[in-house]
Amino acid sequence: MKVAVYTTPTCPYCGMVKEFLSQKGVAFEEIDVSRDYAAAQELVSKTGQRGVPVVLLDGQVVVGFDRPRLEQILASLERPRLGVSVTNAGKMIATLGSGITAGAYIGKISPESIASRMGLAPGDIILEINSQHITSVDDLERAVSRLVRGGSLSVVYLRNGREQTATGRI
Repeated sequence: MKVAVYTTPTCPYCGMVKEFLSQKGVAFEEIDVSRDYAAAQELVSKTGQRGVPVVLLDGQVVVGFDRPRLEQILASLERPRLGVSVTNAGKMIATLGSGITAGAYIGKISPESIASRMGLAPGDIILEINSQHITSVDDLERAVSRLVRGGSLSVVYLRNGREQTATGRI
């Protein structure tokens, strides 16, 4: 996670943002726009903002000390995501004429996502994640919510009628 905080030494809200991020254990790069004209221009070109603080969290912009927004973004960045769009397999497969009634049918995969790196593909049906049976999208969401960044991941899935397993790191 890349975090940049655009600040000035006299800005009280800048200090509050830096303290908040430090308390959350988030490493950040502090960029003092009062001493670095190029950084000030970069801030305006990236965000359209001239005032500080401005926080960039993995490309997301937070203007001012907006604690709820910062917490929301940090929480979403902390939870791993498979990067798949899914529907209940029973519902989808009924239209395709297969006998599968449980699992999570993958409709789309985000490029460079965990699922993409593991070799999953649209049309696969996820049956298990880390030994947890997946019978529905709700099961998949619960299983993914338990994943931890840096941990291992095992996915049992069905492709072309054959059960396969993919493993990797999150």
